[in-house]
Amino acid sequence: MKLRKVTAASAAVLALALSATACGSDDKDDAGSGSSGGGTIKVGIKYDQPGLGLKEPDGSFSGFDVDVATYVAKELGYDADKIEFVETKSADRENAIARGDVKFIAATYSINDERKEKVNFAGPYLLAHQDLLVKTDSDITKGTDLNGKKLCSVTGSTSAQNVKEEIAPKAQLKEYGGYSECIAALQSGAVDAVTTDDSILAGFAAQDKYKGQFKLAGLKLSNENYGIGVKKDDTATTDKINAALTKMVSDGSWQKAVDANFGPAGYKNEPAPKIGDIVS
Repeated sequence: MKLRKVTAASAAVLALALSATACGSDDKDDAGSGSSGGGTIKVGIKYDQPGLGLKEPDGSFSGFDVDVATYVAKELGYDADKIEFVETKSADRENAIARGDVKFIAATYSINDERKEKVNFAGPYLLAHQDLLVKTDSDITKGTDLNGKKLCSVTGSTSAQNVKEEIAPKAQLKEYGGYSECIAALQSGAVDAVTTDDSILAGFAAQDKYKGQFKLAGLKLSNENYGIGVKKDDTATTDKINAALTKMVSDGSWQKAVDANFGPAGYKNEPAPKIGDIVS
């Protein structure tokens, strides 16, 4: 009898273990449970781009990329308090995805053929262009007006060099460590214009301390198709994000986010691009 009781108890333990295992097999897949598990999701953004991806002094996050990422994460099953934003600098975006540091990245991530060899892209969700930011009373209205003027960009960026080589060979290039320094130089008159993506310029100009001081020249010096980076060959997550982006446009949330983050700079955005429609 004693042996029979022990056997029965063991059977009960085994049944409980099998039951727990079966319950575990019903968990959401990786796209639903997040790269960190436990009902959270890690999302890569920029921390230093006002209007796009900015970590505020109080620890909160703001910007168009943040709004897009938050909407997408919600469609994947995560409320805002279940999102962990991770800083992903431009040079580390592909590595962050490959390592599994984040589930996806929304960080002014332009789609190109070289990057598509390393990651999947959902989108695009914004078509930006290289442009110029100038003072509101500036007489610079076209690229050739930069001849003899001081043009600022970030060290290592090709934006200013492209302008000098292709549009205004007599422009005087000034390089700073970050765009915030370029904007401050523009405000003080140390430079006459700043160049990079119009979305980035609009985000900086929309800050309270700069409102009304700057304007975009409205030049379209390049096409930058912003996409959301996903792990290579993760088609399931890519498809879900594409569906979320389509919904964001159709329900008006996309335009609302554009207006909230770029409007004060007079940013004339392109219509929301169609999924997979890459403008070269």
